[in-house]
Amino acid sequence: MQIVRLFCTDLAGLRNQALGLAEAAGLAPDMRTLRFLPPWDKIPTSFWFNPRLAVGAEAFEAPLPPVVFGCGGAGSRVAAALRSKDVRAVAIQHPRMALGKFDTILAARHDGITGPNVIVTRTALHRVTQARLAAEREHWAPHFAAYRRPLVAVLLGGSNGRYRFEAPQAHALAAQLANVAREAGLVVTPSRRTAPEVIAILRAALEPLGAWIWDFTGENPYFGMLACADAIIATADSVSMVSEAVATHAPVYLVRLPGKSSRIGAFMDALVKDGRVRDFDGRLDLWNTAPLDDTAEAGAELRRRLGL
Repeated sequence: MQIVRLFCTDLAGLRNQALGLAEAAGLAPDMRTLRFLPPWDKIPTSFWFNPRLAVGAEAFEAPLPPVVFGCGGAGSRVAAALRSKDVRAVAIQHPRMALGKFDTILAARHDGITGPNVIVTRTALHRVTQARLAAEREHWAPHFAAYRRPLVAVLLGGSNGRYRFEAPQAHALAAQLANVAREAGLVVTPSRRTAPEVIAILRAALEPLGAWIWDFTGENPYFGMLACADAIIATADSVSMVSEAVATHAPVYLVRLPGKSSRIGAFMDALVKDGRVRDFDGRLDLWNTAPLDDTAEAGAELRRRLGL
């Protein structure tokens, strides 16, 4: 299997997008998490005139494979710097630089870019496949068997510079989820960005009602929750997390948070308009839906364009 080198910062959403595309394209991923060097770690990537000066040398270790992926702003700049007649560069997300510096760009529709070298998807790329969901369901179904049906999975993000998820939002969400927990099974997974005080508030309100909240010990239940849930409630601060949720068969509810991001907001609004998600108002109403997932098609199209 041909190797592809992946460049991104230490963010789970970026890693999963790069790995998801590599897997969908049938490539063996060589992940390189970027380490920024001073003073470039304090300078926006748009001012990096030479990424080789800004990033640890291990990213450029020879030999380079014939294809490199850059995910996010920093990753894309490194990939573009490595592009040559022997190395083709692929950007994941809007690279925030000239599109012609890449052989192919994978952009979601909310990125708002098009062009002859751009593949547009409706959601972010990810690693949620139907085969993986089936395997995770078989593995995790016994763990969740004791909970009432419908089983509702709650995916929590956190404050991120654009949206706030703090104590006031946690109290409001806890009151809404308490209503759900009285009529359904409730399982909750925080993320690394979820503030401890938010988890504590939800734990105090929901555990007495029989809800289960992952405590970051043992095996990560995230994919198992996606696979087993009859409905999913997700905070609307993460495009990657919601993209993974809508790749399942479950109806998805969004918990809107205070703050603003034109790109993230446009992504969430488009899914509401599509009828794939609904805004959460504290009530649970299941509806028939189907997975929304362009990752496999994007991987196949990338192989075709690169002649792999």
